[in-house]
Amino acid sequence: MRVTIVGGGILGMAHAWQAVRRGHEVVQLEREVEARGATVRNFGLVWVSGRSSGELDASLRSRELWEELGSQVPSIGFRGCGSLTLLRTPAEVAVAEEVCVRADAGRRGFRLLEPEEARRINPALRGKYVAALHCSRDGAVESRQTLPAIRALLEATGRYTFHPGTEARVVVGTRVVDDRGNPHDADVVIVCTGAAHGGLARQLAGDLPVRRVRLQMMQTAPLDEPLTTAIADGDSLRYYPAYSGNALDTLRRSENQDPIADEHRMQLLCGQRLHGGRTIGDTHEYTEPFPFDVTEAPYAYLTGVVEELLGRPLPPIRQRWAGVYSQCVDPGRLVYRKEVGGGVWVVTGPGGRGMTLGAVIGEQTANESGL
Repeated sequence: MRVTIVGGGILGMAHAWQAVRRGHEVVQLEREVEARGATVRNFGLVWVSGRSSGELDASLRSRELWEELGSQVPSIGFRGCGSLTLLRTPAEVAVAEEVCVRADAGRRGFRLLEPEEARRINPALRGKYVAALHCSRDGAVESRQTLPAIRALLEATGRYTFHPGTEARVVVGTRVVDDRGNPHDADVVIVCTGAAHGGLARQLAGDLPVRRVRLQMMQTAPLDEPLTTAIADGDSLRYYPAYSGNALDTLRRSENQDPIADEHRMQLLCGQRLHGGRTIGDTHEYTEPFPFDVTEAPYAYLTGVVEELLGRPLPPIRQRWAGVYSQCVDPGRLVYRKEVGGGVWVVTGPGGRGMTLGAVIGEQTANESGL
């Protein structure tokens, strides 16, 4: 079959990989010269630990697909590094204790560790915390290298063509017409336009059950020692559905977040890039119109938290940025996916889970669409 994919971010790329690996011919259109949205403005984390019980099977399957893809394309930098959520209060420890005795704790690779045990796994963590929740199933990829690396793999098959700087304007049947007037005929069309909820996506699917979420992140210069796992702080327990329960309810009632963290709906996540720099974030903003300025207070707060956990100063901050991702507002869905016409699909709204779940979302669409 011939498949046309609109959108060059991680969802579009995951669908392209699935179609090519199943023997189909793929044309992919990306309106920018290179995708510049949420795919390249994130941590690159494959985050199994925080996913809800209903998302766990999909998250673990997605991790398997990332590992497979990493074996084919080493330059995406997949590593099963695991994570440590560093806990600083008894109430945070109680949340970790509760999740460690649940039936799915083993599938997530959860273990509650004393600080000395955590430091044996990640010796860079010489700072202040009272315990750590280890998740051995978390992983990471290099988000800014992933798209061109996968494209090179697909192009080598001779069944994949990428059209950068090309915007899809109209879909008639399964013909896509681009902004130069060129037609792209296919048997299946998959539209993955990310946080661009208007335009073509709205023409095809109407008003979507999705919202846009803005975040701020930063990246440091290389540190002179490895961070062998991803790390998170106790505030992350408040934001991920895996930790819901009585202990989290008690934490919310008994302990307030720092005022800056609360105002900006913050958690700490931190991962090390292969070049040695740390990617650190993040904030969450849900009400549009979003400001185009970045705010300094969250950066200063996150710097202080990371330095307290590492027990040393961070290297200089090299980049700061804001990003926007698309989030389906139906909590029962991994993503908004709908066949809007014979052979035409719209797929968007993975939330902040695009890197974690993108690979399996592509596989699911391929299965549902009969690729």
